[in-house]
Parts: sequence; C-alpha cells; structure tokens
Amino acid sequence: MPQLGETVTEGTILRWAKQVGDTIAEDEVLVEISTDKVDTEVPSPVAGTILEILVEEGATVEVGTGLVVIGAADEESGGTGEGDETADEPAVTEETPAEEPEEPEEPEEPEELATAAEEPSPPHDQPKDEKPAKTDDAELSEEEVESFFAEPSSAEKEPQLLSPVVRKLIRENEVDISQIEGTGQGGRITRRDVEAHIASPPEAKAEPVVEEPKEEPSSPEPEEAPAPESDKEPAVVAPAAAGAGSETVELDRLRVRIAENNIRSKQTAAHVWTSVEVDYERVERVRQAHKEAFKGQEGFSLTYLPFIARATIDALKAYPVVNSSFNLEEKTATFYKKVDLGIAIDLNQGGLVVARVRDADGLRLVGIARDIASLAERARGGKLGIDDLSGATFTITNPGPFGSFMSAPIINIPNVAILSTDTVAKRPTVVTASDGQDVIAIRHIGYLGLTWDHRAFDGSTAVLFLSRIKENLETWDWEQELA
Repeated sequence: MPQLGETVTEGTILRWAKQVGDTIAEDEVLVEISTDKVDTEVPSPVAGTILEILVEEGATVEVGTGLVVIGAADEESGGTGEGDETADEPAVTEETPAEEPEEPEEPEEPEELATAAEEPSPPHDQPKDEKPAKTDDAELSEEEVESFFAEPSSAEKEPQLLSPVVRKLIRENEVDISQIEGTGQGGRITRRDVEAHIASPPEAKAEPVVEEPKEEPSSPEPEEAPAPESDKEPAVVAPAAAGAGSETVELDRLRVRIAENNIRSKQTAAHVWTSVEVDYERVERVRQAHKEAFKGQEGFSLTYLPFIARATIDALKAYPVVNSSFNLEEKTATFYKKVDLGIAIDLNQGGLVVARVRDADGLRLVGIARDIASLAERARGGKLGIDDLSGATFTITNPGPFGSFMSAPIINIPNVAILSTDTVAKRPTVVTASDGQDVIAIRHIGYLGLTWDHRAFDGSTAVLFLSRIKENLETWDWEQELA
C-alpha cells in the first residue's frame, strides 16, 4: 500500500485492474484505491506478471502492507523458498489458526495465549520439571480439554481477512464482533461496519430481559413478555417500506466518506458554536470600486471570501490555539507554525470537499483569491490530488452565496475549529457618525459563526478570536491589500 498523501495512513482496495496471470507494463494502472480523501488509480512500479493478489477488493489495509506479487511469468507464488514465505506472511497473519490442533501453541497468537493462561493451568503452562506437565489428556477433565483447545471468546474472536485497521478498532473499543454483520465481500467485516456498530450499537438492552420467563409459565409473569418486544421494534422500523414511486439508490463513495467523517467528528470533538455580527461596509466599498478591473485581470469575481480569509489568517496568528490539533488519547496538542487554510468547496450539490491553500499566511488578499479560485475549478473538474485535500490546519466553509443566515458547521477534524461565512445583506443598523451622534444607517451586515472544540480551548478564546476577525474586516485599509 503506497503512501498516497501526507496524512493518509490506510486505503481500501476498490478494484484490481489486473488479475493473477495477467501481464502488466510499468506505469500501467494496477489497482484503484480509496482513501478517506479521494479515490485514485495506482500504476504498477514494475513490469511483469501478476503472480498473486494478497489483498482482496473491499479490504482496508495500512500503508506499507503488501498488496500484490509481480514477477516473471515462470515464477511461482506460494512455493517453499524463503522469498515466497515472506510474501505469504501478511495473508497468514490475518487468518485464523489452522484447524489441526496438534500443536496448539503455534497457531495461537500471543494475545490469545494470554486469555488461555487465565483458564485452569493446562499441561503446556506448567514448568517442564513438574510431573503434572506430563499428565495424559485422559487425566484431564472434559471441560479442561475443551477450554484448552477452544477458540477465543466472541469479544476477542476475529474472522479471517480482517484488516489491521479493523482489528485495531475492535480491540480499542472492546467490540463484540459476534454482533456485527459484515457487509464486505463474503460477509467480511469492514471498517465501516465496526464504526457503524460503535456509533449505534445494536439493542443491547433487549438481551438481558429475555432470561427466565420459561420457569414459571403459569404465573402472571409471562404477561410481561411483550415489554422486550416493544424494545425491539425500533430496530425493525429503520428499513421502512418505501411508498409508491420511491426509489432506493446506492450511495456514492464521496457521500459515504462525508457521512463517516462527520459522524467521527461529532463523536470526537466537543462541538460548541459562537457567532458575531460584522459590518462589511468598508469591504463592500473597496470591492465595488475594484470588482470590474479585478475580474478583467484575474478572470474571476472578487467575492467576500478572500477578505474574510485574509482577516482570519491574522487572527489565527494572534490566537495560535485555534490553529492547532488536539489528541486526548495521547494528552497532547499540536500548534502549527504556519497556516494551511482549508476551504470547503461545493461540487455542484454532488458533495463537499475541503481543499487546502498551502502557506496561506504568506499570501496577500489577491494571492489567496487566486488559490481559492484555482482549487474550486480543479475540484469541480475532479483534478485535485490527495495532498490538495489533506493537511489543512483550519477550515472556512462558505454557505453565504446560497443565502444562509447563520450556520453551525461540523468541525473538520483534526482541526479544532471551523468558520462559517454567511450571507452579507443590506440592513438598517445604528452607527456612530463623525460628530459622535448615533444614527440609523443602511449597511452591509453579515454574520460569522465559529464551531469550536471545547476540549482544545474555552469560550473566551473563541469570542476573542471572532472579535479579532470582525475588527480586521471593519477597520483594515483594504485598498492597500489590492494595490
């Protein structure tokens, strides 16, 4: 599995372009891989014949995992040579122990041996110099023999062909995989199956209720049996029958990734939302004065977004905790020395991606505007690379052009905050005139909303950060930014 991006740690095999026995040229498309950012075709690094495919379609594996064996046509895969054994090792480590239990110690994995050690000491656990270690199987009780050769408990049992990522999720979250129905090829449990189970575990409450109604069939207790039935009903209601004229379609991969990332974000970050009102009158006057010349020179319109982005970058420098990431498990926070600004881009209602303006803190307003326009054009043309879609340290989403009033977006983890820019419209407001008198005036007013992770910082920081952006937009000399 190649390293497809700076922050990519795993990938899912979507489709093999070649099968065992096919020949392939160097740089010819070999496999299509999906990451949490984008799908991409991976070319073959060498020419030769496909001898063995080690990872099936639909499996998710970590970067560095062996995927395929390519060699000369007369080579054999899976022979007895050392090279073949090495190539087979990844597949062997993901399979359950062999069925023949002549040597129980070898097929058992270290973690499973630890579980077995808690059982009544079998002969293999005793020191060689103790006589009980040589006791025949006939002297052990039937229960001891069964427990010694038994498979791991359902909480530890892992089916064949589980990816390392799935194994890690199961162990970290102490998931009972017997309750998970695999949706992968051949019923294999995928990462999405485990994450969906963690997000909404099956009705665990229903199991302990149905225990002892059979012992007293003549007593009034059987009348209470309908109670657990009502508990089970909600689980059946989900796939309600579609009405006439309805259509059920399969989700595309982008929509699935958006759903998974948003659920993961809500389960990870402590979401809080704060907003401020901004007077854009100074920005609007400069924008109107330069918009025609700007479009003629640059080829795209001068919108509010680059002004907001420029003001936000300054605020991120003033409040660096907002330009950071937070790791509760490791009890660490990472503060970034530069600002790689993420911009949420709508793909014509076909999905949403976050593209990265690299080193945005080194750009002036015009440079930011150019990069945003370029990213948007390439995103809608499907030409963004994985590195364009990862590595953002702070994100701005811009629903304002669609007419939003106030928005509370979901944090783009591992960021600790996301800024929403909503519609700017003319509204009557109270302003202070040059003579110090308060007057009612028509101004261009809009709102900025910040969704932030309360684990990383507190409300005072959120408000001060927003206030800095507001002050920048209302007071900066924007003419010199366009000079």
